[in-house]
Amino acid sequence: MKIAILSRNPNLYSTRRLVEAAESRGHEVHVIDVLRCYMNITSMKPEVHYKGQNLTGFDAVIPRIGASVTFYGTAVLRQFEMMHVYPVNESVAISRSRDKLRALQLLSRKGLGLPVTGFAHRPDDVDDLIKMVGGAPLVIKLLEGTQGIGVVLAETKAAAESVIEAFMGMKANILVQEFIKEAGGADIRCLVVGDKVVAAMKRQGKEGEFRSNIHRGGTANLIRITPEERSTAVRAARTMGLNVCGVDLLRSNHGPVVMEVNSSPGLQGIEGATGKDIASMIIDFTEKNAKSGKTKTRGRG
Repeated sequence: MKIAILSRNPNLYSTRRLVEAAESRGHEVHVIDVLRCYMNITSMKPEVHYKGQNLTGFDAVIPRIGASVTFYGTAVLRQFEMMHVYPVNESVAISRSRDKLRALQLLSRKGLGLPVTGFAHRPDDVDDLIKMVGGAPLVIKLLEGTQGIGVVLAETKAAAESVIEAFMGMKANILVQEFIKEAGGADIRCLVVGDKVVAAMKRQGKEGEFRSNIHRGGTANLIRITPEERSTAVRAARTMGLNVCGVDLLRSNHGPVVMEVNSSPGLQGIEGATGKDIASMIIDFTEKNAKSGKTKTRGRG
């Protein structure tokens, strides 16, 4: 097979592992910087060009599109889909998961466990908004934030009001969520490939830190998840329409709640914590499913 990996940096761990796994199976792999691509959008013969070359003959594309380039990255991926190249994750599914508000609304519609979440536009709605999510302490999140950036824990009502009003004053879109204290600064990252959780790890935030992101000094350990957690992760992935993703769960007093569905999960932390060859599982899934024109999106909305 001829496989394109859309990644801005061929030296990233996840990109390198995917290349190694594909080449070890005899596939031809090309790492393509999505921002260097340009497109010919025409009715009969859509094209993607890269460094002066017309990209043709690809059987599959594996998108590793960073959050900061979602708009352009999904446009390039959509062009590959128009060229009948099989996408491991489809453009519409990536866009759906990257819009945190839309993702939560879709997960809610499917009855998945979620932290109580509020969303508002006007500063004079703040008092009722705080009551809606159960009062302080609460978590305030920028809709555009990633890797724990733009996430604030407000421990008192006064602090919550101050932070919310500050964000609103900057015209920023924010979510206000209940704080799941019983999670103890830990979450569970479930790696879903196809319709299976193939690996899971517990991420624990450093002392005094409620965010568990490894990028922020958190640690990762192998964990055994419950059947309910496994089912929740698979249903969340299916709702987004993603074939490969990381689903972040918190263990609350009322069962697992979904915090986020990540369409480009990093492989280094979970491969290190579990000892599993996740990259080869993704390539195996690609081999079994890559058929020309097979781009019917799972999930809705």
